[in-house]
Amino acid sequence: MKELLSIIVPCFNEQEALPIFYDAIILNLKKLPLDYELIFVDDGSKDNTSSIMKELSLKDKNVKYIIFSRNFGKEAAMYAGLEKSKGDYVVVMDVDLQDPPEQLEIMYKSIIEENVDCVATRRVTRKGEPKIRSWFARKFYKLINKWSQTEVVDGARDFRMMKRKMVDSILSMKEYNRFSKGIFSWVGFKTKWLEYENIKRCAGETKWNFKKLFIYAIEGFIAFTLQPLYLIIKLGCALFVLDLIATFTLVILEICGIHCLLSWVILLLVMVLLTSVILIALGIMALYQAKIYNEVKNRPIYIATETNIK
Repeated sequence: MKELLSIIVPCFNEQEALPIFYDAIILNLKKLPLDYELIFVDDGSKDNTSSIMKELSLKDKNVKYIIFSRNFGKEAAMYAGLEKSKGDYVVVMDVDLQDPPEQLEIMYKSIIEENVDCVATRRVTRKGEPKIRSWFARKFYKLINKWSQTEVVDGARDFRMMKRKMVDSILSMKEYNRFSKGIFSWVGFKTKWLEYENIKRCAGETKWNFKKLFIYAIEGFIAFTLQPLYLIIKLGCALFVLDLIATFTLVILEICGIHCLLSWVILLLVMVLLTSVILIALGIMALYQAKIYNEVKNRPIYIATETNIK
């Protein structure tokens, strides 16, 4: 009996890309000595994505689908697919063919021959992306790897093939606020990296804009490092020391007969600066507290209204 490969494909308004992806993935699955299941997750699409999924499932019994009640985000879609997967090997990939299906054969061969638990992918170039977005992305990876004990590889994609034991470890992490790039790294396991250049979408438009990526980056920082809280403490200590030095200097100057008391304008600027620092500090702490609040509510990561997975 052949082993089973589960392929999880999150989708959000991908009616143009979905049929193209299906044809491409089937061609490459035929090269593998594995049975397969394709798990499409409709993350609250407003177009005909869910209808196309159902049509594909009627044509191919190996096509499974999960339809969300609303848009819960890609992280929730990936978790749902992982949770419902039954494969000995599990792949997460995008539907826009920016994750090349040709890599599947290489991934499987590496897992079998090199005895690794996961074969992951990373982009070595960001060709085609806006320069400002690429710059911020590089800075994000550099900063989070400096601050966090969990390494997040620069250019890492969600596209990877994992053994079942790694998938089970990921599923054991039930947190509501998920940052999968960090979770994949945190659970450990022996991982091999495949590198390739950036590939354009086969159809449709990207759902990621600068604002969404910025929020996603903040989620990553909060999920895997406490360094922002330590920075607040360091900043507070530094301002306290500067205040002592300034006060001591002014007292000495007054004793020496040099009158240079701060004017009300300078005093106002200092007050504004300190107030800004306090507000930023409170904002950072509030973000961590908000994440705790979301976790303790224990809400489901997603709600599915329809699926053909038994």
